[in-house]
Amino acid sequence: MFDFLMTPQQKELQQEMRDFTSSIDRQYLLDMDAEKIQYPKEILVGAAERNLLGLRFPKEYGGRGLGWVEECIAIEEMATLGIPPACLYSLVSIVGECTNEFGTDEQKEAYLKPTVEGRMFCSEALTEPRGGSDFFGATTTARREGEEYVLHGQKRFIVGAEGADYFMAYAKTDPEAPPRDSISCFLVDRNDDVEVKHVYGLMGARGGGTGRVLFRDTRVPARNLVGGENEGGRIFYRMMVPERLTSAAGSLGGARAALEIAMRYTTRRKAFGVPIRNFQAVSFKIADSITQLDAARSLVFATASAIDSDQVPAGRLRRMVSESKRFATEMSWQVINHCMQAMGGIAYTNVYPIERMLRDCRLIMIWTGTNEIMSLIIQHEYYKEMAEGKAAGRDTEFDAPEAFNEEEKIYE
Repeated sequence: MFDFLMTPQQKELQQEMRDFTSSIDRQYLLDMDAEKIQYPKEILVGAAERNLLGLRFPKEYGGRGLGWVEECIAIEEMATLGIPPACLYSLVSIVGECTNEFGTDEQKEAYLKPTVEGRMFCSEALTEPRGGSDFFGATTTARREGEEYVLHGQKRFIVGAEGADYFMAYAKTDPEAPPRDSISCFLVDRNDDVEVKHVYGLMGARGGGTGRVLFRDTRVPARNLVGGENEGGRIFYRMMVPERLTSAAGSLGGARAALEIAMRYTTRRKAFGVPIRNFQAVSFKIADSITQLDAARSLVFATASAIDSDQVPAGRLRRMVSESKRFATEMSWQVINHCMQAMGGIAYTNVYPIERMLRDCRLIMIWTGTNEIMSLIIQHEYYKEMAEGKAAGRDTEFDAPEAFNEEEKIYE
């Protein structure tokens, strides 16, 4: 958030987050990237101790009752530690959204409250080996047996799986129904029937506990069904807001951290007797990066404000969230690349964290819906809005000399 737009309370929250991120030992972050730490529980516990987890949720469940603007301020700061801490921090918001909006009072007490308080750890089990972007093509099934559901199937690329005490998981409960009406959502406790495997190394974003989750006829109490049976589609569409906006906010922090390093370096580093920031080849990359970061920040916080206003139609919100996720994640990739190029070969080594930042940020253009899926949603929602006659202002189609020459306007 631009500081001149922030309230005193928002500035105070930002400083709280900066104090917290400054308290994290650098070696802890290095050990995460080296995969000596598989799941950084200490970071989540530390944030919870300062009442910095689950900011948007009601105070009765340990939150602060704040809005999306405050959430994005916090996530941007958390992302200066790296993508994995920001993602795990965001999972509390993502999974918590499901429980808070669709869960029962019992579910909120049993899962939301201890998660926000840092006593339980959660993960979202969404992606499947045969699924990817085809979420509704899920093959994990859940059949009801009395007062239980029996889940069978597997999920992969599940961030936080290593340390999770429970999973928010989707499974097909009615194979005969249309895809969007065939899925249900469950809160699944980790037990002996839930197998978590760390089966692949990652290019970046290490230390976030990413793994494969296998449900081997896992028995889940019927009381852990979220919403209603076959209502997972409705929940999924709501969940796309926290999933994608948190990714966008994290992109801001990652890009800002890289840019600050590059600006310090290019001020101190000299070539031909002058600081390299004096050369346009360098300074223009920095200028482009500043502009892209400010533009992305404007879009992300405008979107957060739109959600908080509760006055923007759902279709437009879907478009804005998708725009934010796509634009901010691509901005982060471009800015960190610019920073590496401006710094030269030293940025390709582990003398600076730029190389890790580059590896980390590549993932965020893929997860929570690829950026190609974001483009699909953006154009779909805008075409829909135009078809409904919501274009504002003057119709400029006829502001041309031959505008009424119907013989030339051939559409078929």
